[in-house]
Amino acid sequence: MTLTNLSSIAAMDRAHALHPWTHFESFERDGALVISRGKGLTLWDEAGREYLDAVGGLWCTNIGLGRQEMADAIGAQALKLGFSSTFVDMTNDPAALLAGKLAELAPGDLNHVQFTTGGSTAVDAAYRMVQFVQATRGFMGRTHVIAREHSYHGSTYASMSIGMRNGDRAPEFGYETATIHHVDAPYLYRMPEGMSVAAFTDHLIAQLEAKIAEVGAEKIAAFFAEPIQASGGVIVPPEDYLRRMWEVCQRHGILFVADEVVTAFGRLGHWFASWDVYGFQPDIICSAKGLSSGYQPIGAMIFSDAIWDSLRGDRWYTSGFTYSGHPVACAAALKNIEILAREDLLGAATRMGDVFQKALATLSDLPIVGDVRGKKLIGCIENVADKSTKEPFADEVDIGKRISDAAEKRGLLVRPIGPLNVMSPALTISESQIAFIAETLRAAIVEVTDGLVRDGVSLG
Repeated sequence: MTLTNLSSIAAMDRAHALHPWTHFESFERDGALVISRGKGLTLWDEAGREYLDAVGGLWCTNIGLGRQEMADAIGAQALKLGFSSTFVDMTNDPAALLAGKLAELAPGDLNHVQFTTGGSTAVDAAYRMVQFVQATRGFMGRTHVIAREHSYHGSTYASMSIGMRNGDRAPEFGYETATIHHVDAPYLYRMPEGMSVAAFTDHLIAQLEAKIAEVGAEKIAAFFAEPIQASGGVIVPPEDYLRRMWEVCQRHGILFVADEVVTAFGRLGHWFASWDVYGFQPDIICSAKGLSSGYQPIGAMIFSDAIWDSLRGDRWYTSGFTYSGHPVACAAALKNIEILAREDLLGAATRMGDVFQKALATLSDLPIVGDVRGKKLIGCIENVADKSTKEPFADEVDIGKRISDAAEKRGLLVRPIGPLNVMSPALTISESQIAFIAETLRAAIVEVTDGLVRDGVSLG
């Protein structure tokens, strides 16, 4: 098929593009929503219809879209130096400056950076790093890692194997299973009936200890954890859970990798969440998304002085990417960080985050809303068939997508993930936009609930 045979952008896309997480049957039937323009939190499709983007792209448009100074910074750097290798002993101005800025912002002694192309490659780089550094310390057998159920760490072979999110393990793909292990998530809504939060936390800590004993501490390189498990369902942990998990790792010589691809750069009101929100000092932080607010693809694996000291010596570190430290992407990240600081968007996220959580909580009275959870500017609605028993909807009901479709036709974009609807709006969100999200979601959920009743779907 040639381009001249195609009647629209959507038709061209349907004929030629493979999207991330494509469901072939529905894509071939419905095609894609073509977004043509964006400003702040507002998107316009090719027909000129307007939407409020409560998803923030994919957890990433922290400063909002359409920033002239971002375009200027990207354009100026592209003219000055559009590309330069950073392999072996070369660098460029923006890459060096950004590495220094990240060392300044990161907690504790996380003073070293490996640049990547995004979050998946940052986690992939960390997976290689933890095995390498354990080997340099004399622990050649430490090649295993532990992660958690309901986690999402990316879509490379390694990062997808580390993650364990419902629906991600397509049987047609292969995954590393022999050396990657998983323990339960701190999923408070689904914890055992009658168990207190404190007892549940104790259970999770004991489970990690048991997993370490089962695998053998001498075989384990690292533990990977998102401070809040974002795409796995916005699973917000008990306040002391992460620090206690870190303490277990410390006792056993296991490195702690904090996957802050979503939670860094203001999403929770801080540059990074590990220390400022949850009070633990990771050995490695993986970041992306809010690092450039989506204006350029870039990620960063930030690691400690102790790791750097272990790497030093007469050896080669054979890991990295053609676009590591890309000068245009680094210039975008530097300008983005400048805007976040100058406009106090971390403070705005703290203030508006409280408003956002209160607004979402008003949806709890709806008959299919089982749980409303989140923290600051991350939110999730978990929809259930029976609120009293927490019974989920059957997969074929596709409840999250039904609700997101109903919201979309009202001018609101929320992300469906199975039975969930998740949100992560730009840090520039206003109170009126938050009110619109809550009001529109309510109308969408009511419409879908009424439709389910008419269709004879059993609701508790």
